[in-house]
Amino acid sequence: MGDNRQEQTYDGPAGMQPDGVIESNWNETVDNFDDMGLKEQLLRGIYAYGFEKPSAIQQRAIMPCIKGHDVIAQAQSGTGKTATFSIAILQQIDTNIPECQALILAPTRELATQIQKVVIALGDYLQAQCHACIGGTNVRDDMRKLEMGCHIVVGTPGRVHDMISRNFLRTNHIKLFVLDEADEMLSRGFKDQIQDVFRMLPNDVQVILLSATMPSEVLEVSTHFMREPVKILVKKEELTLEGIKQFYIDVKQEGWKLGTLCDLYDTLSITQAVIFCNTRRKVDQLTADMAAESFTVSSMHGDMDQRDRDLIMKQFRTGSSRVLITTDLLARGIDVQQVSLVINYDLPTLRENYIHRIGRGGRFGRKGVAINFVTEADKRVLTDIEKHYNTTIEEMPANLADML
Repeated sequence: MGDNRQEQTYDGPAGMQPDGVIESNWNETVDNFDDMGLKEQLLRGIYAYGFEKPSAIQQRAIMPCIKGHDVIAQAQSGTGKTATFSIAILQQIDTNIPECQALILAPTRELATQIQKVVIALGDYLQAQCHACIGGTNVRDDMRKLEMGCHIVVGTPGRVHDMISRNFLRTNHIKLFVLDEADEMLSRGFKDQIQDVFRMLPNDVQVILLSATMPSEVLEVSTHFMREPVKILVKKEELTLEGIKQFYIDVKQEGWKLGTLCDLYDTLSITQAVIFCNTRRKVDQLTADMAAESFTVSSMHGDMDQRDRDLIMKQFRTGSSRVLITTDLLARGIDVQQVSLVINYDLPTLRENYIHRIGRGGRFGRKGVAINFVTEADKRVLTDIEKHYNTTIEEMPANLADML
């Protein structure tokens, strides 16, 4: 750990310190999706996806994007920026026209695929077609999909540039151009390709640029591409641990976690509980183990079909299902009002995820309880979490039910 002072100022992953802070010039916020004048089917998609209240960046940036302004937003990852530009795009395109109307560039294939999933989920009721145009996939498939016409294309600069050059991705209907993680893209040396793509777009295209940091390259690119952009600076989302009682149970070893959870089950189902595991496989395994012991639980993770996920979230929201087993993928997306108990069946592998898992419990001043299952091997991680969040996690008392 070394120098303790450094621990106090930790502000997200390395390299995230905004060096060229941009001054916000847009201060309006809309703190409710219902007040954004969105299409009915888009609103349905937003709520089905599991959003209940817009995050800080969504409250600030969705409206100027929808109003057609060029927007440059500085926001850390995990603040809800993918949904920000996805909602703005879905609101503005016409799904009756089978042409590409929005182009999103991202630095990695993984991110492009992740963005595609969000766009498809949010645009589910609009029947929005979104294709991921990324390196390492079959060029022929790409061509065929693009020929058929996709409303939204998200991709990595190289492959997108290739598809435009070969005239398989037609750009004449594109009205929105999004650069996600612009700092990442420029540091990976995509600058020329991005400029080449930009030159092939209509002159009046609306540009949305998102970046965690604002190095000079990003600011330079933004001055070339953008017209009087609305600038929005979003600090890391402040999740708090206030009002959340945190405990640990010394389960000694991995094999004893299941029994411990079964012992707690009656307490869990008094309220509604979310149980976090570190892998999708573990989620499936634990769900099967609990079912075998005749306990009712539901589970969801990223491998599941979106419709199944929607259904499970809905059951959980309405309270017809009371115990949900899931992975970190959903730690940021689940903002369910009724959850007053979170169990970390596995301690998170990234300590940032600890606050995302349990921090939401007290987000609107609600009280909550978090219980961490700790094996011998986990003890160091637990101490690290305590130090990092400057908090104390005590051994769980016998009268847990009284606290819920």
